[in-house]
Amino acid sequence: MKFSIFPIGTIETPFDDLEGMPIQPSGASQVQGAIVIDKEYEQGLNDLEGFSHIILLYHFHQSKGYNLMVKPFLDDQKRGLFSTRAPRRPNPIGLSIVRLIKREGNRLTIEGIDVLNGTPLIDIKPYVPGFDTKDVTAIGWLENKQENAIDLKSDDRFL
Repeated sequence: MKFSIFPIGTIETPFDDLEGMPIQPSGASQVQGAIVIDKEYEQGLNDLEGFSHIILLYHFHQSKGYNLMVKPFLDDQKRGLFSTRAPRRPNPIGLSIVRLIKREGNRLTIEGIDVLNGTPLIDIKPYVPGFDTKDVTAIGWLENKQENAIDLKSDDRFL
């Protein structure tokens, strides 16, 4: 089965280069950016300003190819791709939960964004803790590594 996904807008950030960029939103908690929605989708933003956080789905547009075993940023051994958040994937789709600061027409000001400037936005959904928060009991190989994501920066391993 084939299907098409197309951008509905663009994510603007201060990151023009992968190197030195935060590797997760936790490392970009104070980083502000913007989403510019294509005018034809602007009406779909109505009522979004009532939410403090939103979920962004986007295309890793600089990602080319993939490997099923990768050495993730937070580890020194190879792991199965689907147990990581590596950007080089069969379907290069990313997900971030960001704070919505304000809406002005088709422009959203956001905080906590960790993607490249110019990243194509696929979709926006409201973050609802009652729907989206889970009682997590295991986080695999990341058990003692997740706090390192706050300070760790991107490099060229996924170019």
